[in-house]
Amino acid sequence: MASAAAAPPSPPAPSNLRRIVAASLVGTTIEWYDFFLYGSAAALVFNELFFPGSDPLVGTLLSFLTYAVGFAARPLGALLFGHYGDRLGRKKLLVLSLLLMGGATFAIGLLPTHAAIGSAAPVLLTVLRLVQGFALGGEWGGAVLLVSEHGDARRRGFWASWPQTGAPAGQLLATGVLSLLTAVLSDAAFTSWGWRIPFLLSGVLVIVGLWIRLSVDESPVFKEALAQAESRRAAADAPAEKLPLVDVLRHHWRDVLVAMGARMAENISYYVITAFILVYATTSVGLSKQTALNAVLVASAVHFAVIPFWGALSDRVGRRPVYLFGAAGVGLWMFPFFSLIDTGSFGNLLLAVTVGLVLHGAMYAPQAAFFSEMFATRMRYSGASIGAQFSSVAAGAPAPLIATALLAEYDSSTPIALYVIGAAVLTLIAVGVAKETRHRDLADVTAGSRRGSEPAGSTAHTADAAGERATPTDAHTV
Repeated sequence: MASAAAAPPSPPAPSNLRRIVAASLVGTTIEWYDFFLYGSAAALVFNELFFPGSDPLVGTLLSFLTYAVGFAARPLGALLFGHYGDRLGRKKLLVLSLLLMGGATFAIGLLPTHAAIGSAAPVLLTVLRLVQGFALGGEWGGAVLLVSEHGDARRRGFWASWPQTGAPAGQLLATGVLSLLTAVLSDAAFTSWGWRIPFLLSGVLVIVGLWIRLSVDESPVFKEALAQAESRRAAADAPAEKLPLVDVLRHHWRDVLVAMGARMAENISYYVITAFILVYATTSVGLSKQTALNAVLVASAVHFAVIPFWGALSDRVGRRPVYLFGAAGVGLWMFPFFSLIDTGSFGNLLLAVTVGLVLHGAMYAPQAAFFSEMFATRMRYSGASIGAQFSSVAAGAPAPLIATALLAEYDSSTPIALYVIGAAVLTLIAVGVAKETRHRDLADVTAGSRRGSEPAGSTAHTADAAGERATPTDAHTV
């Protein structure tokens, strides 16, 4: 049993909290810039540079296959970063993830193409994509936890949503750089050398990100939990402390399944709206690359702006209602989404993508606080990362690949719309059976509060030998 806990750490001063949020936001923006840059390049030029000799759509399929490989490495990153993040702290692992991602992206910018080194080029591209996925698998959990565990519990949804804006900010940055280059360079120049510039820029961004990320303190909630764990280990009769992964699967397997289900519509819809749309708009509708990129660029700016709004709303009405609204909205929007794009009008394309991303934001914004509140502190990095990243293998990884294959097979957007709608139904079921977590006090979780004294909606699922319900903190985890 955990010893009596000290008073919860005091909330940080507003200026300190803003610095912590900025450090998480800058880091996640750079990581997502690197990750999305690959996806955009896969849709635009990698089929020609690394998979020549195929017809354009088959080349795009092969290009998206290497894109999906990055997702395959994310669960491994979630496991390793989650384990050591729960043992050593959030900050150390976030610095490592940023270095790995930035290094891999910079190396892609230096990579010889198929014309220069033959089949070794796509092999090396795949290896670097694996490194990207591994790093991103560990980044997300640490970034959102660093803010969630520092922040004011009454506004946790709002503050924790800011690292989530790193995704549209990274998309905005990646798409903006590519859009600028395609506007000022000829197609031949962009294909020859211009595509390398955004990848090489990652080296500069990583230096900036490290400077900011190294300036913040470790989570006070984690430091308190670590001190308690060390105190227990010093006791002569202390039981052996289990691996965080073991405790996650033992005490929180329901929460892991909820998180995985919640990610299905969020992940699939996002990559269909932002990555696959570049293929659909250019190959099926006949719009230019520049037009498609501009639509994603503007919509990503709106996406960035609405995420904190959805996060703040989840503090008022709960995580589940906002999430359910987003999942239902995305499912209902899919047929109008493709119908608008099929008109060939830039205005309709922009409307389709913008509304889609606004609805996506209703899922993505509360996700950080929602997942953080499901798990006890000494298994929170592992639990949140596993739930988020294992689902990405089945959701985001194959989404552009499946959508492109459906388009090639049926030459219609209807199967693609039904694919996203099916994912929305899975998410509605998963979030619908989950319990509300908005009132969960993360510091109380570390203090070993009893199930009976927790707010309604707690998602802890353990029982001690006497049959008394207790949080996982009573099971040698904190």
